[in-house]
Amino acid sequence: MNGTQTGLIAGLILGLAATQSFTAFLVTLAVGIIGLVVGRVIDGELDLGDLFGRGRDK
Repeated sequence: MNGTQTGLIAGLILGLAATQSFTAFLVTLAVGIIGLVVGRVIDGELDLGDLFGRGRDK
């Protein structure tokens, strides 16, 4: 299992701690997406510098 999968699963498990309503579903979704992004950064598939605009030539 690579970092992307681990991050997504960890985020979803953390989000499940707040189950009971639609709001909890949205929290679980948001935390899962955060876990996915962190996993992709760890795997080197996503560069945060490109995402936030650093490193661009003016």
